[in-house]
Amino acid sequence: MTSAPAEVTVSSEPVGSLAERVRADGTRFLLAVFVDMVGKPAAKLIPAEAVQQFEKEGANFAGPAAGSLSLAPGQPDLFAMPDAGSYMPLPFIRPGLALVHCDPHVGGKPWPYAPRLILKAAVSRAAERGLSLRVGPEVEYYLLKRDESGGIMTADPRDEASRPAYDLRGMTRMYDHVTAVSAAMNALGWGNYSNEHEDGNGQFEQNFEHADALVTADRVITLRFLITALAERGGMTATFMPKPFSDRSGNGMHLNLSLWRGDEATFPDPGDPRGLGLSPLAYSFMAGIIEHAPGLQAVIAPTVNSYKRNSAFTSHQGPAWAPRSPNYGGNDRDLYLRVPEGNRVELRGTDGSANPYLATAAVLAAGLDGIARDLDPGQPGAKPDKPRPFLPPTLLHAVEVMVADREVCGALDAAGARVSTYFAELKRAEFFVWHSAVSDWEVDRYLTAF
Repeated sequence: MTSAPAEVTVSSEPVGSLAERVRADGTRFLLAVFVDMVGKPAAKLIPAEAVQQFEKEGANFAGPAAGSLSLAPGQPDLFAMPDAGSYMPLPFIRPGLALVHCDPHVGGKPWPYAPRLILKAAVSRAAERGLSLRVGPEVEYYLLKRDESGGIMTADPRDEASRPAYDLRGMTRMYDHVTAVSAAMNALGWGNYSNEHEDGNGQFEQNFEHADALVTADRVITLRFLITALAERGGMTATFMPKPFSDRSGNGMHLNLSLWRGDEATFPDPGDPRGLGLSPLAYSFMAGIIEHAPGLQAVIAPTVNSYKRNSAFTSHQGPAWAPRSPNYGGNDRDLYLRVPEGNRVELRGTDGSANPYLATAAVLAAGLDGIARDLDPGQPGAKPDKPRPFLPPTLLHAVEVMVADREVCGALDAAGARVSTYFAELKRAEFFVWHSAVSDWEVDRYLTAF
């Protein structure tokens, strides 16, 4: 099992340049991190002695090898330019280790296929309207091991309860891992406020306080790394795969969303006649997300496996907890948009495979479109004037809906290139690679059927 990390203190006060922060913390090595279009993290390890050069020139990568970023071998190298504000020490992973998130540049210019830069463009569009988005994610994952045949199994062999959600014993047996992750988040100043055994055997959720959209997306990428590294230290595999088991709940990544003007929250309205405590602006924001929900799905549930989660009606523990149509209402966890209280709305369609930068950018664009057009979602829980479509049943369906949605495509293209076309090509290829593979289900069903 994972041992809890030694107590560390991470300063919340900026020291100055990246090199000054590295010196102040006694950092020996720095991970220069960015992610590609499908959310794969790429990194180089920079020694402290080279940080000044890295801060000035960036870290160079062979673009095509770094991941899906629409770069060909004949193009210039990609340079990862550090965002000093995202620097964080990671002594709970290795003594003297730190991490900084980076913005990819090619040919001396920001690369428009970089997800972090796409989210920055979306945030800038909101700022033009005097608005900023704050996001609080709910990160779900399974802790697994391999069995003798190479299959996956729950890392805790005693986690067999028929209704494991909030299970006291299941949580306690994974105490070392869960508390190590919690301590790391709190040392970084994220405000971890809840850790729980989730609805599936071997499934957990760990949450931290909301923050600005870009900060939260950086933290989701960092948290996945922390959870994975600490699980491996305990001899386990952590997975954020949307549906690792056909008969268990899937891994969501619910996003709690709120819009702000400076320090003023725009969503609360105690006089709301619909009874949810929301302002007209909040309703228009939700209406935009609902209208664009089918087109959003390829971005917020972006894998073949995502649609095993979204299409599930139940698991053997009970509800599937995955919305199948775009709707909204109060404190009902079957809804696409849940309003637990008047200061936020919870988007429940996003899953554990989502690239947090792209998902947030697309959702923000959809919501802002609702505000610009003064859309209304109707009464909570009521049947709308015109039938709302079910969410797309497969990744291929989702991609075809996405490419016809101008707002979702516009969000992906906002950094200056036809990123939506590239993303659609990636996802179609992913679908057809899966579709071409012969599965055990097909062999069992058809081998002697004719």
